[in-house]
Amino acid sequence: MGRQREARKPRIVVMGGGTGLSVMLRGLKEKPLDITAIVTVADDGGSSGILRSELQMPPPGDIRNVLTALADVEPLLSDMLSYRFTSGSGLAGHSLGNLILAAITDISGDFVTAVRELSRVFAVRGRVLPAADQAVVLHAEMEDGSIVSGESAIPQAQGKIKRIMLEPAEVEALPEAVEAIAEADAILIGPGSLYTSIIPNLLVPKLAQAILNNDTAIKMFVCNVMTQPGETDGYTVSDHLEAVYQHVGHHLFDYVIVNDGEIPSQIQDFYAEKGAKPVEVDWDVVTGRGYKVIADTLVLFRTYLRHDADKLSHHIYQLVENWISRKR
Repeated sequence: MGRQREARKPRIVVMGGGTGLSVMLRGLKEKPLDITAIVTVADDGGSSGILRSELQMPPPGDIRNVLTALADVEPLLSDMLSYRFTSGSGLAGHSLGNLILAAITDISGDFVTAVRELSRVFAVRGRVLPAADQAVVLHAEMEDGSIVSGESAIPQAQGKIKRIMLEPAEVEALPEAVEAIAEADAILIGPGSLYTSIIPNLLVPKLAQAILNNDTAIKMFVCNVMTQPGETDGYTVSDHLEAVYQHVGHHLFDYVIVNDGEIPSQIQDFYAEKGAKPVEVDWDVVTGRGYKVIADTLVLFRTYLRHDADKLSHHIYQLVENWISRKR
């Protein structure tokens, strides 16, 4: 029995949403890890927003991105999932993957089943689970006391966010997600939009509690490389961590993974025009609060700045392996 336990792949739960999560998972799926990705269901923009509104289903966009990232199929099939129609009455703006998920949801009568079936068809490495089996509406209370409703509207408000709330507040966490967290050897939060992708998962009742209750897993936070206009303007690494703490009421993480590589000035200028700048690593504050920091040059620039999936997944895997070795 002992040998079998040692032989199994470490179980890692990854929580978040958006592009950052998908980029990271492309690297992690190449490691000998048993991956469960738990994805936010708060998206209300674009194709996801239309399908959510018209078909009364959870938004499929972030789920589709994660399925695509973890799929083990020919590139053409992955491209097909991501394909977005640019013309056609009623079709323009929709991604094919979103429509497939909507179709399977209608056929099976259940979004979670649809995600499971599409995972099987596309030979997904690991499991992909929505945080809940129904869509939620995000509300943000701003520093001036105003309330902004809707995931896509919150960054557009261009104000300072005080706190995020879910509607319904008591949305039921997916039991499989709670179970995956309870059984995890490692729990990884981020990267992604802090207030509209990361924190919403932690506000689903039972999910944050499940993380707290698992006192044997290593818990890691991957901080964003750049600030996000309308969400984290001027935020340092410690500001990101403090926002999570203020919403959950606990320090969740053992390790914080950050980029400390220099970002070329021309790239910084490009992002400055959009209102974004590199997230400052305020070492003394972060370590003073008890977090251990893993820092490296973790960025790649192609069309946009993205995490270097290979280097990031290497650090994550090393942390997990070392943590498990110490426990044995």
